[in-house]
Amino acid sequence: MAESSPEARGAVEQQRRANTSFAGELVRTTFVTEESVYGIILVSGMIVVSGGHGDTAWRVFWTVLVTVVVFWAAHVYAGTVARHGLDHERIVGLGEAFRMSVRRSLGLLASSTIPLVILLLGATRAIPDAYAIWAALWAGVVVLAVLGWIAFARRGSPWPIRLAGSLGTAAFGVAMIVLKAFVH
Repeated sequence: MAESSPEARGAVEQQRRANTSFAGELVRTTFVTEESVYGIILVSGMIVVSGGHGDTAWRVFWTVLVTVVVFWAAHVYAGTVARHGLDHERIVGLGEAFRMSVRRSLGLLASSTIPLVILLLGATRAIPDAYAIWAALWAGVVVLAVLGWIAFARRGSPWPIRLAGSLGTAAFGVAMIVLKAFVH
């Protein structure tokens, strides 16, 4: 078996770092953002409000989906308007401002995916409506916990701080569950 040259090993390592950086950058700019945290809290709030009125998982799914898409579109519009124009001695065109806003706002859509899939399971009767609604709320807590953990890990925080950040972020989801318990 032939050994690889130092140049080949260097190229492989460089490609591995490029792939890791791309994946890390994608997670950082799309999923681990304030838009993601806001999005999952929005989704949880919509589940509480819709599910609190005895709606089926199907109605809750559509209410949440439409609300998230409207909020995302409004966020993209606001970001485009805010970014368009002069920025640090450089003109930002409308197309560039729009692309930046879409990329920045993707976390709002991405964070809603897991709870929406769970609600869809209830809508298709794969699981009972009540279980789907509660599972979607708990999934929101887990997503928030993961977002908090990743955010503190990116800063190089030790595990106790990561855990505290994870619990602090997840507390917003738990607050929604407490609200659901009182609304229901």
